[in-house]
Parts: sequence; structure tokens; C-alpha cells
Amino acid sequence: MGPDVTGVGVPSLHVHDLAYAYPDGHQALYGVDLHIASGERVALLGPNGAGKTTLVLHLNGILTGGEGTVEVGGLPVEKRNLQEIRRRVGIVFQDPDDQLFMPTVAEDVAFGPANFGLRGPELRARVQEALHAVGMAEHGDRSPLHLSGGQRRRVALATVLACDPEILVLDEPSSNLDPVARRELAEVLLRLDRTMLMVTHDLPYALQLCPRSVVLDGGTVVADGPTRELLADDELLARHRLELPFGFVLA
Repeated sequence: MGPDVTGVGVPSLHVHDLAYAYPDGHQALYGVDLHIASGERVALLGPNGAGKTTLVLHLNGILTGGEGTVEVGGLPVEKRNLQEIRRRVGIVFQDPDDQLFMPTVAEDVAFGPANFGLRGPELRARVQEALHAVGMAEHGDRSPLHLSGGQRRRVALATVLACDPEILVLDEPSSNLDPVARRELAEVLLRLDRTMLMVTHDLPYALQLCPRSVVLDGGTVVADGPTRELLADDELLARHRLELPFGFVLA
């Protein structure tokens, strides 16, 4: 079971009994329950095909029509609330190219908040704040095409932070990063005072960044608890096709 959020106010994320089948009849989710308190950092683990992406796409209304309920900060994810939901749920995609398309870094970071109505000095301040948060404040005038992979990943994060989301959803944040860029991104994420859901196959990264993990397999939550305890359960990992890197030892 996950941590008890009773008495700590409205949870950042409340998913109850969420079930979803694709139009071809494939049932991707079977009654998922997930509750994340404000400020929690949670890793979402599971093998390919477990339903992780389907769950994430329900959090900001990209997918709708399933059974059950999804609420972000107490606001139901439904058509009439989608603009505010998409501000509250900031998804950082695995490939920065999905988020970086403007001529300069600053224009990319400004795009989201401008779309939500910010203008003038407030918009410029939001952009600088977001770039500063990811250690890229000196790169606003550069083209994203001229940045390293790690820098591009951090700018993609800044484009989401600039919208002041309630929840950060990170899709495989460490993928294709060299060790230094991986460490730099981890340092940025640990400094952020944000509720975080990190979808990852990188179990050591989950351990480093997320005190709690949820394992999803076959469209259902099969484990929910302290990350260190779950990763120490060899039988659980093997049963759900999760594996620590060769030679990795839990301290």
C-alpha cells in the first residue's frame, strides 16, 4: 500500500479505479489506484507494455473515456477542465525534440506560459526563473540545436517548469545521457520543490531520486512502497521483468 495522505490536504494526484481499453479492444489498465501527496517524488516502474504510458496520458487528458476518476489538485481530469489540467500536469518527454522547436532556448521556454496568457515582464521573469532552476540561465539566446544532449534535456524540463505545474511527470529522464549529464539532471531534480512522478526503467535513478516507487504490470499496481525495499525484493523484480544493473549493490 502507498503512504497514507489523510490529513495532509488535497493530494497532488488522485487516481481511483482507472480502467481503459483502446479502440481495438486491448485492455491496458484494470482498476488502477494511485495517490501522490503534494511534494512527493514517486517512481513508476514496470516492464514494457505494463500500461505506464497509458496511465501517464490520462493524467493530463490526452487519453480520456476510461472508467474511474483522475484528479489533479482536486480538479477532475475532464474536458471542461483540460486547459487548467494541462498547466497543472507538466510532462517532460523522453525526446527533447518533442518539446524544443523554437529558434532560441528562451523562446522555447516562453512558449508554454505565453500560451496560458502570460505576457511582458511577468513572462520574461518566468522564463529566467525556469532557466535558472535548471542551470541554463546563461543560454537563453542559444539555439537548442547547438546544445548537448544533457543541456537539451534540462531546457525541455525548463519549458515545463515555466508553466508552474502542480506535478512534474518525467518520461525516462536519464535515457541516452552520459554519466555527467545524468548526474547534473539528478542534482537539478533533487533541488526542485515539486511533486514528481518519474517513469523509468533506470532502477538506480529511481532509488537516487524517489523515496517511493509503484510497480505497474499487466495494467494493475502490483507493488507500492519504499523504493529501497522494492529493489531489494529479488523475487518481485524477477516476476515483473525488472533488473538492477550487473554488479549494482544496494547500500
